[in-house]
Formats: sequence, structure tokens, C-alpha cells
Amino acid sequence: MIGHDVLDAGLGDADDDDFDVSEDFDAQLPDGRYLDRELSWLAFNQRVLELGEDPSVPLLERANFLAIFASNLDEFFMVRVAGLKRRIITGLAVPTNVGRAPADVLADISADAHALQLRHAAAWTSLVQPGLAEAGIEIVGHDALDEEERDRLYDYFQAQVFPVLMPLAVDPAHPFPYISGLSLNLAIRIRNARTGRQEFARLKVPPMLPRFVEVSREGDRVRYLPLEELIAHHLADLFPGMEILDHHTFRLTRNEDVVIEEDETENLIQALEAELLRRRFGPPIRLEVTDDMDDLTLDLLIDELDVTEQEVYRLPGLLDLRALFDLGKLDRPELRFPPHVPTTAVAFQPAEQNGRADLFAAIRKGDVLVHHPYESFATSVQAFLEQAARDPHVLAIKQTLYRTSGDSPIVQALIDAAESGKQVLALVEVKARFDEAANIVWARKLEKAGVHVVYGLVGLKTHCKLALVIREEDGKLRSYSHIGTGNYNPKTSRIYEDFGLFTTDEQVGRDLTRLFNELSGYAIEKKFKRLLVAPLHLRKGLLRQIDKERRNALAGKPAAVRIKVNSMVDEQIIDALYRASQAGVKVEVWVRGICSLKPGVEGLSENITVRSILGRYLEHSRIFSFHNDGDLQIYIGSADMMHRNLDRRVEALVRVVAPAHLKELTALFDFAMSDSTSSWHLGPDGVWTRHHLGDDGKHLADLQDRTMSSVQRRRRARAVR
Repeated sequence: MIGHDVLDAGLGDADDDDFDVSEDFDAQLPDGRYLDRELSWLAFNQRVLELGEDPSVPLLERANFLAIFASNLDEFFMVRVAGLKRRIITGLAVPTNVGRAPADVLADISADAHALQLRHAAAWTSLVQPGLAEAGIEIVGHDALDEEERDRLYDYFQAQVFPVLMPLAVDPAHPFPYISGLSLNLAIRIRNARTGRQEFARLKVPPMLPRFVEVSREGDRVRYLPLEELIAHHLADLFPGMEILDHHTFRLTRNEDVVIEEDETENLIQALEAELLRRRFGPPIRLEVTDDMDDLTLDLLIDELDVTEQEVYRLPGLLDLRALFDLGKLDRPELRFPPHVPTTAVAFQPAEQNGRADLFAAIRKGDVLVHHPYESFATSVQAFLEQAARDPHVLAIKQTLYRTSGDSPIVQALIDAAESGKQVLALVEVKARFDEAANIVWARKLEKAGVHVVYGLVGLKTHCKLALVIREEDGKLRSYSHIGTGNYNPKTSRIYEDFGLFTTDEQVGRDLTRLFNELSGYAIEKKFKRLLVAPLHLRKGLLRQIDKERRNALAGKPAAVRIKVNSMVDEQIIDALYRASQAGVKVEVWVRGICSLKPGVEGLSENITVRSILGRYLEHSRIFSFHNDGDLQIYIGSADMMHRNLDRRVEALVRVVAPAHLKELTALFDFAMSDSTSSWHLGPDGVWTRHHLGDDGKHLADLQDRTMSSVQRRRRARAVR
């Protein structure tokens, strides 16, 4: 029998003081029990690359996966590699999670990253580019153009490209120019026809122009010329009177991580804006060049940019394959995944065909669990906030905003609510990496509309996904709560897999009210009933749940732990799972990205299974399930198992209690961990092996396709009733 009474999550209660995992107990675990987190991240990006290499994946989707790989790797260098290098330079380097010196890890990263980038380039030049050409989408070189095409593109060059180009000479009167991060550039060697002297010039490929210039189009057949090729073949127009000796493309990656000492600055917004300006001038950490670059040019770049040989990546073909995102605009549905149209969650479907659903009435009937993108964000979360904004009985709305889109209807709903006289609190996390500038803009727009905008707690990022609506009903106040695993972002909600729980449970409402009060005030409240909240007690709450499973297993009772996260890195959590495994607990970990846990090690983790699923949607939800001697406990929320999430962020998990929801989440896990489902399996050596074909050579079941079918069946069943 699965109980669903509300339990105290144990945050701040007496049991906390009794629960302790001693250092002596940890000492029983062997050394070398973790996988290196940075190399594990590269292994994750390799899984993305494998989808780009897979001939069974539609061609434009393969191109998209190659673009995702490139974008992911850029961020990895700008943040993770840059952080390692910064700590080495400043003398603050400490051993990594596997006890190795950062300099040694940098060498390992370099070796793996070089191999992956070459494999990535080969996937484009040998697999995807020829496949696209066969399908009528060609990326051609200038030599492939006929005379008429060259003339027409020269006119385009003169009219649209030439006016915005800025060639920069390098000589005694012109120092080597600043090279901005991630920009594509031409390194040009020229000879002065009058003096015979050789010179060097740098030309930036304008980022505001289309990277692929259309050459011709006939029906579905289209040909493109890379912009840098068009520019390179008209360099004589830029350097009249000079002889063009050689030219090559190159690209620089800089440290773009933001470092803010919050407690030393009075105005976080101003400090962040200043840091964003400094970010542009971070030190170089990677130099990508075409593999045909001559040594003279390369030596000049290495010397002037102050990079090491280890930081140079020689690559065949096009640099910066993020440009492949542009192919997503092509109208070739046969080269894409079959369309999945999100459905409206059954509970939120209007009673009449063209009517408008009353979400408040639906939530009053019982908790509603919504699964994005299979179930629509627009008709659930967005509609919930829009209804709250226009409802005259709603008195207040409180909301966290971590990442949101530039034209967000969520932000607009908060503005509408404030302008109609409601109390509105928006907790905007301006330190959301790479979204800082956008969040500053929206924070100021909200403030102008009368929204109470706060920026969270000093030293902590507010990462939890919470919305609270206070509504007056029959002379009393009722709380409508939403706790999600993903951001309030309508655009990413179409491609990110996430859960959201809507409830009118009074205890959840009180928990959220106290949490919002503390976030806009000075401290985090200790006691919550249906929430687990970081940084004070989420880690301890999870450790206690895992240890309870261990003790149940030792007592001969059934015991199981299931965890779905983006990253599994935290050593305390991993060690607790090791101890549970040693006691006989069945542990299943479903992780998208980094995993420092070693499964299948005899005497340590033979009861632990780790799977990873990647596909058309980005698996983003976090789920924590504990058997609890038959009284199943499942939490969903915003926290990954990383130090930053457990120690330096405000995170929140909510306990799911409705039996139907517990059944749904359990069924999802059953299917994800099944050997008949396509996934990657992690071995004890840290190697991920793809299992997507059965013994008969046929493709294994796709979790995301199956989930969409299941959600659509629920909708049809409702329609029949």
C-alpha cells in the first residue's frame, strides 16, 4: 500500500541531529572510486556527437546535433577549462574530484578534446555534408561556382559585405588587434608590391551577416557558399596594390566565466554589468585553425595571442559548426524527426471544445502533474499565470525567474498583474550564466511596471522553479502553487523535458510563502513540510533517505533508490549510494550529462546501474525515488547532485503524493532503465556504450517517442469519455 499522507521532510527537526555519516565509515570505501568530472562531461558531448553520426537519425537533425556539440564544447572551454587555467595561473589550484593536479587534468582534457573535435569535423565533412548534398542541400566551395554565379555573388559582396568589413594591418604602426572570443577570422599574409615587404592582416568575418550565402535555389535543391569563402576570394578589393600570398581562417575561445565577489559590492546589477564588459577581454584558452594553415602564420598567432601548442586545434573543413543551426530554417520536414505536437494536460482541457479552461478549478480538484514538452507549457504554466494576472480575486503572485525568453509571456503576465494592482514579487536570478544581460533588462522592465524585484541571497544563486498565487475565495485566502524542474521559459519548454506540479495543498502553500519571504529577506527558513530546500538541508534530507534504504536492506526488507538528474558529481551523495549498494540496495541512476559515480565495481557498486538517454528533447527533469519499505517517496525539483546545487544555490524539491502521479513517475523510470529501451550504459571504467539495437539488429524502443504516444493516448481516452 502506497501511503500519501504528508510527511515532515525533516528539515530542521530532531532527526537531523541524530543523522550522521562518519568519516570512519567513508574511510571503508576505496580510493579511486570517482570518475573525473571534466572527462565525464566530454564523454557526454561524445554521446551528442554519436547522434550526429547516426545514419538512422534524419539528416537535418544530425546537422543540429553537430551544432549542439560545437556550442556545448565552446561553453565547456569558456567555463570549465577557463576555470582550471585561472586557478593554475593564480596559484589557487587544488586537486580535482579524483585527486589529480589541474595541470594533469588539462592535459587529459586536451587529448580527449582534440580527438573529439577531429571526430566532429570528420562527421561533418565525411558523413553529414555529403548526405545533405545528396538530399539537395549543398555547402560548396568558391571553385564549384560557375561564372554567372561568381558574378552575382560578387555583386552581393560589394553591396552587402564589403561595406562592413574592417581589415586590420599588423605592422610597427599597427599593433596586433584584439581578437574577440568565438569570432571567426581570416589571417592574411600580403606582400607590398612596391617595397616587396611581407605584412600580416586580420579580417573579422562579420557575425551579423548570414554564415551561409545562398548561391542558387531550385525547388528543394539549394546551394550555399560559406561567407568566409566569399570574402577570401575578394581580398584584392580590400588590399588594392598588394599581393595576397595566403589566407586561413582561425577562431579564438576566451575565458568568459563571470566571477563576482558579491559581499564586496553594494549593487549586484552594476557589478555584473561591469563584469560582463570585462568578460569580452578574458584570456585565450583555445585557438582553432584550419589544418592547412602554414607554420609562419600559426607561429605568429601563437606568439601574439599567448597560447600554447596544447591549446591549438588544427581542424579540417569549416570552423565554428554552430553555423549548422542556420540550416534549421529550411523547410524540409522529411529530413527531420516526425513532428510531436504537445497536448493540453487532461486536467486542464476545457469542458467545451473552443472554451477556456479554468485552471484554478482544475487544481482545486486535485494535484496536477504536467510533463513538458509532451504536455503543453502554454496551456499549463503560462495559462496559469495569465489567468492569475487577469483574475480579480487574485491578490498576489510570487515567482522565481532563472532563465526566460526575450519576449516572455511569463514576464508580461507579471507586468499585467502589477499594473492591475496586484502584489507581485519576482525573484530574478541575474547570475544565470550567459543569460545575465537579458535578465538585467527584464528585471528593470519589471521594476518599472511596479513589480517588487529582488535578486536573491548574497553568495547563493536562486535556481528553484517556484510560482505562488494567492487568491481570495469565500472570504478566505487559498494558495495555488507550482513547483517545477525547469525554467519558466516558453521557448526552451518545447525542447526541454521537465515536470511541473500544481497544487492547492495548504502545507505546500505555507512552505512556499515562508520560502519566498526568506528569499526576499535575509535568511532561509529551516522547517518545511513537503519541500526539501538547499543549501541548508536538501543534502541531509537526501542522505537520510538513502541511508534509510541501506538500513532497510540490512534488515532484509526490499530497498531501492532511483535518481534522475542532469549531473551526478557530489561525493557525499555518491558515497551514500555506494554504501547502499554494498548493503544490497538496488540503485538506478538516470543521468543526462556528467557522472562521477562508477557503477558495477565488485564489492562497491555492483548493485548500481547508470543509464543516459539523449534524443530530440533534452532530458532535464530531476526525480528522486525511494522505496521506503513500500511507502514510496518521490520528489521532483530543480536540484542536480553537484556541489553548487547542494551548497551554493537555493534549490527546492517537492514531494509528490498523488497515487496516480507516483505510478506515472515509476512507469517512466521502469521504461528508461529497461534493457529494451535505447540508452547509453556506463561501465566501471567510465566508458559509455550505446545500446540502441537489439540482438535482431532492430532499433530498441525510444523513450521520448513512447512517452509522447502515451500522453496522446491519455488525451484520446479523455475525449472518448
